[in-house]
Amino acid sequence: MNRDFVLYGYFRSSAAFRARIALNLKGIQPELRFVHLLRNGGEQHTEEYRKLNPQQLIPALVHGGHTITQSLAIIEYLDEIAPEPPLLPKDAPGRARCREIAYAVACDIHPVNNLRVLLHLRDKFGADDETRKQWSRHWIALGFDALEALLQSPETGKFCHGDTPSLADICLIPQIVNARRIAFDMTPYPTIARIEAQALAHPAFEAALPANQPDAE
Repeated sequence: MNRDFVLYGYFRSSAAFRARIALNLKGIQPELRFVHLLRNGGEQHTEEYRKLNPQQLIPALVHGGHTITQSLAIIEYLDEIAPEPPLLPKDAPGRARCREIAYAVACDIHPVNNLRVLLHLRDKFGADDETRKQWSRHWIALGFDALEALLQSPETGKFCHGDTPSLADICLIPQIVNARRIAFDMTPYPTIARIEAQALAHPAFEAALPANQPDAE
């Protein structure tokens, strides 16, 4: 364990899942601190955690006296301080493509499906569990329709871009895991499913799975 790095996370959070994958790919084993997003109204709302991250979101990475929040910022920070293996291609078009795929998940699919949105749908609009699942499936389908088309490219290899994991895969795989947890039909997305299988055969992804975390319930 590298105690120079401290990761605050929750096993089921897809954003924390992304950070775990990136840390694993870099060979960094951080000290883990768990923030339960549901217990006692959500431990992310405690005064102690708000001081660390005023957004009251996870993950948060503490390193070298600095606190970095937002999973994409954490991933690119790790890529800058530990360049090998790289999480983005060397060429500008390749980097743009990986970011395009990653942002399609992290900026378009995930924000409307994260826990605080789903709880708001329940608490303010009376949406039951099945209604919330239908909501999530709708937005995942819109995003995956576009991603499946985008991945029909000669630049797609074993992974989203070429034959090594990148920022794109780090964002895509947790979203697929979330989709499967709500019984989302992956049949129309064979390329996405193929990349999922390739990624989950990689130890960095497999070790980062929610079920493999110490705080898994």
